Amino acid sequence: MLEVAVYDTMPYDREFLTAAPGADRIHWRFHEFRLSAETASTARGAAAVCVFVNDTVDAACARQLAALGVRLVALRCAGYNNVDVKAARAAGLHVTRVPAYSPHAVAEHAVALLLALNRRLHRAYNRVRELNFSLNGLVGETLAGKTVGVVGTGRIGKIAAQIFRGFDTEVFAYDPSPSPEWASQHRVRYVDLPGLLAASDIISLHVPLLPETKHLINARTLAQMKRGVILINTSRGKLIDTRALIQALKSGHIGGVALDVYEEEERIFFQDLSGQVLQDDVLSRLLTFPNVLITAHQGFLTREGLSEIARVTVENLLRLERGEAFLEGTKL
Repeated sequence: MLEVAVYDTMPYDREFLTAAPGADRIHWRFHEFRLSAETASTARGAAAVCVFVNDTVDAACARQLAALGVRLVALRCAGYNNVDVKAARAAGLHVTRVPAYSPHAVAEHAVALLLALNRRLHRAYNRVRELNFSLNGLVGETLAGKTVGVVGTGRIGKIAAQIFRGFDTEVFAYDPSPSPEWASQHRVRYVDLPGLLAASDIISLHVPLLPETKHLINARTLAQMKRGVILINTSRGKLIDTRALIQALKSGHIGGVALDVYEEEERIFFQDLSGQVLQDDVLSRLLTFPNVLITAHQGFLTREGLSEIARVTVENLLRLERGEAFLEGTKL
């Protein structure tokens, strides 16, 4: 039976991983704490480790895992900026991920955030719960006729653009590798990034975190946006320079922000910190704005998404045991 150490786990991780086809051939060791160089020793005896977005597999961690006999780092997510892939390979470790677990889930969450923010649903819900039925301060805007800019047209970005088109909006897109046939089919127009920033009433980010995309949204690019623009990010927190974003919110240049990710979320998200003093001053400031809506990286959290994550992860683990090639597109 294959021994697998699983890190940064929640009850839903355990439920879906153990229910996936073939999961009964794996001996699961679930840990609530995160994997790092400091905790790598807990992988002793495991053939593979299973990690999530806030685990850290740097060079030091990779070397320790290899020395302990670990052969595979299986990410149960699409992003892998938290793994030093080059160092892992040098240590003799395979690295796999789940590249397309549920693009609809994340795209739908981006649209849900926009609707909730624009129509003030989060504020209205709290008011009504307190028997305050006043509508003052809850005026939103109709999406029909607006221009939506979709930055990144991978699987998630394409689906988000198609949903936005369903609201009778004009959709602009930017991607270094455009898909002209798809764009023509769905009446999406590719433009350069400055053109998208200047023309869009709503901007939704759907790009991976790479050296060239870190702080893609910064003081300069924020200044290029329309005054009153709504910004949505369901991709990676470090795409946005949060301090610059706060300045743009304070000046009134940005009309609203909806985030499912945050630049320093690894120290905060997926934990219950209620009753504690939040130690992150930047996030604390961001939460004071009435036109900011934040969820804690839950875009992937659908039954379909979790099922696909578990299925692909388990299949890769079992392929390691059988000595077979990993699923196409999952190996890094």
